[in-house]
Amino acid sequence: MLATPRRRVRALLLTAASAALVAATLPGPRALGVGDRLYPLLGNPGYDVLSYDIALAYPGANDRPMEAVTTVDARTTRRLDRVNLDFTHGTVRSVEVNGAPASFATAEEDLVIEPDRALARGSRLRITVAHTSDPRGPAGAGGWVRTRDGLVMANQADAAHRVFPCNDHPSDKAYLTFRVTAPGSVTVVAGGRRTGLVREEDGARTWTYRSAHPMATELAQVAIGDLAVVERKGPHGLPVRDVVPAADREALEPRLAGTPDQIAWMERRVGGYPFETYGVLVADTRTGFELETQTLSLFERSLLTSEALPSWYVDSIMVHELAHQWFGNSVTPRMWSDLWLSEGHATWYEALYAEEHGGPPLTERMRRAYRLSDGWRAAGGPPARPDPPAPGRQLGIFRPVVYDGSALVLYALRQTVGAAAFERLERAWLSVHRDATADSADFARLASRVTGRDLDAFFDGWLHAPRTPPMPGHPDWRSDVPGQGPSAAADRAALPGGAAPGNSG
Repeated sequence: MLATPRRRVRALLLTAASAALVAATLPGPRALGVGDRLYPLLGNPGYDVLSYDIALAYPGANDRPMEAVTTVDARTTRRLDRVNLDFTHGTVRSVEVNGAPASFATAEEDLVIEPDRALARGSRLRITVAHTSDPRGPAGAGGWVRTRDGLVMANQADAAHRVFPCNDHPSDKAYLTFRVTAPGSVTVVAGGRRTGLVREEDGARTWTYRSAHPMATELAQVAIGDLAVVERKGPHGLPVRDVVPAADREALEPRLAGTPDQIAWMERRVGGYPFETYGVLVADTRTGFELETQTLSLFERSLLTSEALPSWYVDSIMVHELAHQWFGNSVTPRMWSDLWLSEGHATWYEALYAEEHGGPPLTERMRRAYRLSDGWRAAGGPPARPDPPAPGRQLGIFRPVVYDGSALVLYALRQTVGAAAFERLERAWLSVHRDATADSADFARLASRVTGRDLDAFFDGWLHAPRTPPMPGHPDWRSDVPGQGPSAAADRAALPGGAAPGNSG
C-alpha cells in the first residue's frame, strides 16, 4: 500500500524520534578491538569483512592528500547499533550504510559509525566512506611511504588504516580491489592482477587491480610513480611481474631474473605457489626493512643494488619475503602473538637457501642463535608470547626472537620428529589452512597429528618458556645467561642472513 504524503511524513517523524531515543541511550563513541594482546585497539568486533573496494585519486604529487572512496562489504556476526572501522590520518567526508547516510564520529584511531537503525546478526552490510588518504606524515609511521617519484605502501603491522578505513587486523582477511586514477604519465601497480584495460579520460588513467585470494589489510600494496613493469614466466606458467624504477630496469634485471628459480626452489620444499602472481617491487626510498606484501614483495633499492653484500645474502633475503607468500600471507597468523609462525618460517627457508647457495651452514647459524636465545627471550619474551611494543614503537614486536629465535623452534622440531615428518607437517600446514588464519595451538595440534606423537610438552617449552629448552641431538649447545654472556646485540649483528627487522616488516 502506498501511504499518503501526510502519513509518510508522520512515519518519518516517528522513525526519526525513535532513532533519536535509541541514540540517547547508547554510550558515547569509543575505540574497540578484537582482543589482540599486543595491539588492544586493533581490529573491530561484530562483523566479518568480505571485500574492500578502494578508489584513490592521485594528484600527481605525494605532498598532498588524495580524495578516496572506500566501500566495505561485510556480514554482521552479532547485532550492531554501531560499527567501528580503524581509520586515522585522513578526513572523513561522508558515510553511508547500506545506501543510507549515517552519522559518524572518531574515537582514538577508530571511525565510529551509527546507522539509522540497528543491524541484525547475520545481515549483509555495505559501508561507503568518502575520505582523504594522506601520504604526508612522520617517517616510519607506516601506511603510505614516499619514494623518489611517487608512493608505495608499508602497512605492517598496524598502518593500513592510515591509508583507508578497514578492519585492520590479520584475523579478518578479505578480497581487495584498488581503483587508482592518476595522471597519464604515471604508472600504477597493486597487489593481485590488473582487471581489464586501463581506462583513460581527460589526460588521466584509471588502473584497477583485484586480489584473487583473501588477504590481511597489512599485506595490501599500491605503487605509484615512474615505474617499469617487467613480465616473465615462473614455474608452471605463473605470471611474474617485477615493478622497478624505470631508470633502474636494466641494472636490476640480473638480480630479478632469478625469481622464477627461487619460486621453484620453494615449491620443491613446500608445494605449489599459493597465489595468482608474484613479483618484486623495488622502491627508491629508505624504510629500514623489506616487506612481504601479498603477490608483490617490497624491497629497498639499496639492498638489491649493493655491491658490498654477498650475492647469497641478498638472494636469501629475497627468498625470505617469497617464503612469506606461503607462511604469513596464504596462512596468516590469527593474532600478532602468533607472528613467530610467519617470521620463523620465512627465516627458516632463508637460512636453508643461504646454506645451499654459498652462505653458512644451517647448523652453524642455529647454534649461534641458540647461544643468544635466552637473552632474546629475556629481552622480548618467548616466541609465541612476545612482549608488547613500547608506546610509539609499534614495530617493536619485530625482534630477533621472532626471526632466528623462532627458526630455532623449527630446527628443534625437525631434530625431534625427523626431516621427513617435518616436511609432511609443513605441507599439511599450508594445505589445511590455505587462504585462512591459524594460531600456535593449531600448529601444535597438527604437528602431533601428522607425526603421531604427543608434542604438547615440546611446544610448551619452546614457544612459551622464559628459558630455552635443551636442543635435541646437541647436548653440548649452551645458551648464555642474560647479563653474563657476550653482548647479544653485538653478536646478533654477526648472524648470517640477519634477523633484524630489516628482513621483513
